[in-house]
Amino acid sequence: MSRREARELARVLRRAGHQAVFAGGAVRDRLLGVRGGDVDIATSARPDQVQALFPRTVRVGEAFGVVKVLHGRGQYDVATFRRDVGIGDGRHPATVEPSTLEEDVQRRDFSINGLVEDPFSGALTDLVGGRDDLRAGIVRAIGDPALRFREDALRLLRGVRFAARLGFRIEAGTLAAMRAEAQRLRLVSGERVREELARMLVHASRRRAIELLDETGLLGLVLPELPPMKGCEQPPDFHPEGDVWVHTLLALDKLPPRPSFELALGMLLHDIGKPPTFVRAADRIRFDGHVELGADMARAVCGRLRMSNASTERVVALVRDHLLFKDVPQMRPARLRRLMAEPHWPELLQLYKADVAACHGQFSALPAIAAMRRKLAQEALVPPPLLRGEDVLALGVEPGKRVGDLLREAADRQLDGELADREAALAWLRGRVAAG
Repeated sequence: MSRREARELARVLRRAGHQAVFAGGAVRDRLLGVRGGDVDIATSARPDQVQALFPRTVRVGEAFGVVKVLHGRGQYDVATFRRDVGIGDGRHPATVEPSTLEEDVQRRDFSINGLVEDPFSGALTDLVGGRDDLRAGIVRAIGDPALRFREDALRLLRGVRFAARLGFRIEAGTLAAMRAEAQRLRLVSGERVREELARMLVHASRRRAIELLDETGLLGLVLPELPPMKGCEQPPDFHPEGDVWVHTLLALDKLPPRPSFELALGMLLHDIGKPPTFVRAADRIRFDGHVELGADMARAVCGRLRMSNASTERVVALVRDHLLFKDVPQMRPARLRRLMAEPHWPELLQLYKADVAACHGQFSALPAIAAMRRKLAQEALVPPPLLRGEDVLALGVEPGKRVGDLLREAADRQLDGELADREAALAWLRGRVAAG
C-alpha cells in the first residue's frame, strides 16, 4: 500500500464531487515518522457511489459503509463518514447513519487515531486534541471513554497495544474506564482477541503490553492462567531473577526482535504449568509434571483463541519440549538428530536461548548442538533408512508390531553411527531376529 496510490483514489472521489481525506493510523504514523502501514480513506461518498467510481471493489463492511478498493498493488478501505447510533452487541453499534466528517471523527476510538489529513496539501484537521496527545505521549479515548469501550470492547485491547507500542501512557480517565469496563471483553470473540494479542506479542514492546494488560485488569480475562505466576517462587540456584512471572517477562524480552506469534505465545506460556504444580518439600521447590500439564493448558488457551490446528500444535510442542535441552549433553545422537529434525526445532532453539538468558545463563546444550551440526555438515539430518519392511518380513517375521519395532531400532542405531551401510544393517537384522 502506498500514499501515492491512495491519493489517486482520493483524486477520483474529489473529481466526482465528494470529500475524501486520509484518516486514522496512517495520519498518526506520519506525524510520528513511522513508515508503512495501511492508508485508509474517509469520504462523503456512499458505498454504492464508491463502487460506481472504481472497477475493482469488495463490500467488506456493507452495514458500516466500508468498501475495499483494489488499486495498483494495494487494497484500500474507503469508508463513508458515519455516525454510530446506539450500542449493539458490544462489538458493533446498533445501526449507523451517513454523517459529516466532524461527526465521523467523534465516534472513533482514541484521539491519536482521530486526526484527518488532506491527501494533497498534507494539512491536518484535529477536532479531538490528537496532535497534543501525540506530543505528550498519551493514549486518550475520544469523548466519554466508558461509552467508547461499550461500543466496542476490543478497544480495550487496542488501547493497551497503542500505549505499549508507542511507549505512551494511558490517560487517567481512559485507564479508569478500561478497568471499569474490563469485563466487557468477554463479549469479544476469540478470533478478535487473538488478532490483537498477536499484534502485541510479535512487536518489541511485547513485555510492556503484557504488563499493561495486567495493570488494566484485562490479563485475567484474556489469559487467566498468567496472574497465578506472580509470587510463584522458583529455586534460586536456577532462577536468581525471581518468580515465574518475573522470569516470563524477562524471557519475552530476550526473544528475537520479530518472533512469530507462535514462538512468542509459546514463550509466554512455557511455564504456565508451574503454579498449579508448585510444591515445597524440605526447603526444596518442585514442579513435578509441570511440562505435561503446561502443554495441556497451552492447548486450552489456543482453543479459546480459536487458533488453527497447525498453530496450536506448534505452540503446544514448544511448551512440551522446552525442558528437553537439559538432557541434550547426555542425549544419544539418534534422539538429538530426531529432535533437530522436528518442524518446530528452529523456534524451540530460540525459545531455549531466551529462556536460559532470562535465568541462570548456563547454555549447556549449545556445545552438543554445535558438535552435531558440524557432524551433519556432510550428512543428512535424518538420512534414508538402511532397512525396509520387506527386509524384516523376508526373515520370517510376522507382520505386526515387531516389524515396526525392529525398523525403529535399526534407524536409531543408524543415527547413532553403529550401522554404517546396508550390509551392516542386514547383518545386524539377521542376528537380531535369530536372537528373538
